[in-house]
Amino acid sequence: MERTSVGRLPVVGVMGSGQREHIERSEVLGTWLAGLGVHLLTGGGAGVMTAVSRAFASVEERAGHILGVVPCIEDDATTPPAGYPNPWVEIVVRTHLPFSGAQGSGPNSRNHVNVLSADVLVALPGGPGTSSEVGLARRYGRPLVAWIDAPADIPDLPADTPVAAAWEQVEAFVHEHLAAGRRAR
Repeated sequence: MERTSVGRLPVVGVMGSGQREHIERSEVLGTWLAGLGVHLLTGGGAGVMTAVSRAFASVEERAGHILGVVPCIEDDATTPPAGYPNPWVEIVVRTHLPFSGAQGSGPNSRNHVNVLSADVLVALPGGPGTSSEVGLARRYGRPLVAWIDAPADIPDLPADTPVAAAWEQVEAFVHEHLAAGRRAR
């Protein structure tokens, strides 16, 4: 991946379960993104966030870094919850925003920062937090593809969400939207 004219690498956000790693998808996606020459952005926690970050970090010669946008505990804007950031995060973006999960679309959720900071987003199977990030991406018009087997893999998946059943569709979507972003600069 070529750097933009100002030298910035694109940022690809990966969203998904905070509990399950979905290794079969996370590892393929993380290693591919590292070889693509982009920065990886996640919510910095467990599950998919850890697995994709670990896979990205396993690529020794990579241009990009692993960014984790982490929440805080509700009564202390300087302290992240237990498990944040995961050990693979290289650049920690601390927020004063405590909400996640079912409250992930609210104004006090870091999910807005996750969605708006990425040039392209890939959603893997997940729960209410993933659902809120997908909804925010649709609301803000951010390019997002859901790599899932069935719509039920992300609760309340908007009907107009692009869905990839096969890996090749994910690759094509990311390439297409990164190229469109370069043309728009």
